[in-house]
Amino acid sequence: MTVTKLLCDLKTFCERQTAHFLYCVPVQKGDTEEKCRPPNVFKQRVPHTDEAEKYSPLILVQYLGGGTKQPQGLRAETTAKIRISFCVYDRTSEEEGSMALLTLMDAVKHSLLQQVIIGKQFKLDLETGVEDEVYNENTAPYYIGELNCVFKLPPVEREVYYG
Repeated sequence: MTVTKLLCDLKTFCERQTAHFLYCVPVQKGDTEEKCRPPNVFKQRVPHTDEAEKYSPLILVQYLGGGTKQPQGLRAETTAKIRISFCVYDRTSEEEGSMALLTLMDAVKHSLLQQVIIGKQFKLDLETGVEDEVYNENTAPYYIGELNCVFKLPPVEREVYYG
């Protein structure tokens, strides 16, 4: 349940941090002109992967895995590995598209590093840090990158029954 709450809170966080960004949307059948809007934000998957292009610009927040460990005598610590993927569309030039992607990624990354706590209970693991990667393959007019980070989740308390 906690991981799903983290994903929901990260989705809301990304929506708030990127609401003022307007990116072009690929022209769809029936469209007469190009439109611009903030990125769509999704959890775990894009609704229809075979039609992913029509959701661009987009941000995808994914849980990659995690774990719980409890050193003897200490509280349990649970972590979640998170990937935040970004995709923007720009048909003007590869330079413009690449810079649009970096601007979007930087906005989310800097906000994460400033806020650190998401949803009042999930703490960004600053020791692990936030890693970013841009896919430099020839994907024009789509530009894709990702942030990878780890969050510390609230501890699960054991219920002990006596009697």
